Amino acid sequence: MNQTRGATRFARIRARLEAAQPTSGPAAWAYEFLLFGFKQGWACLFGALMLALLLGTHLFYPRTAPLARYDFLTLGALAIQAGMLFFRLESWREAKVIAVFHVVGTIMELFKTGVGSWQYPEAGVLHIAAVPLFSGFMYAAVGSYIARIWRIFRIRFDHYPPRWMTMVLAAAIYVNFFAHHWLPDIRIALFLATGALFWRSRFYFTPFRTERWMPVLLGFLLVSLFIWFAENIGTFAQAWRYPNQRDGWQMVSITKLGAWYLLMIISFVLVSLLHEPEGKTDTSGQ
Repeated sequence: MNQTRGATRFARIRARLEAAQPTSGPAAWAYEFLLFGFKQGWACLFGALMLALLLGTHLFYPRTAPLARYDFLTLGALAIQAGMLFFRLESWREAKVIAVFHVVGTIMELFKTGVGSWQYPEAGVLHIAAVPLFSGFMYAAVGSYIARIWRIFRIRFDHYPPRWMTMVLAAAIYVNFFAHHWLPDIRIALFLATGALFWRSRFYFTPFRTERWMPVLLGFLLVSLFIWFAENIGTFAQAWRYPNQRDGWQMVSITKLGAWYLLMIISFVLVSLLHEPEGKTDTSGQ
């Protein structure tokens, strides 16, 4: 029986690539490296298309267009989502993850723009208060990536902490994103708690046929770094801006990496609710 029947289009492509028989030695290593890059690129597809949309509209969208750029971005993000589902480039379960992150991210955006942490300088109709609706898709892109690599790379874990502890940590991080505007900022304690919970944790992933591993904390850091790069592209495209960028674009401070690291914990814990962290994941839907 064909195991890829009913799977996403990527699952069928991946199955053909994984069925290859490269020779041993350097050729096999090169093939595994290229396949790893292909899978990572596919997992990033939603976020990459969103960044392309932000940058493309910044460079080419007519200022005199009857439809505001922000509204075009919202409609474009919805079109990307619909297209990925229609062409079976994404599963419905992954789309549900995106919806959850969209809600969580929009709530944070409403608060953060209200206290002046950043702002959206352009006008539009499709927004809630000062937050354009496309902004939630940027958070959703993070959730989409984590959900997809979990299945694409058949991720499993060793020494994963008790799930209730990770949920408490994620809740504390989320609350601190709001509360630190009035109460003492406890992010240092949250970093320490993250280290205490995950310092022994490894995740195992399979780029091709051989299972590899990496410390979970290092994985969080690497993904946070890429999110920071993406944020620099987003602010360069004037999708949003920080107070120090009002007189012209400059790179986002590297200190923001800490905030993205903590956001990664929230994202990871939310996705873990859909998977069993200690067991091998089911890849039949991919």
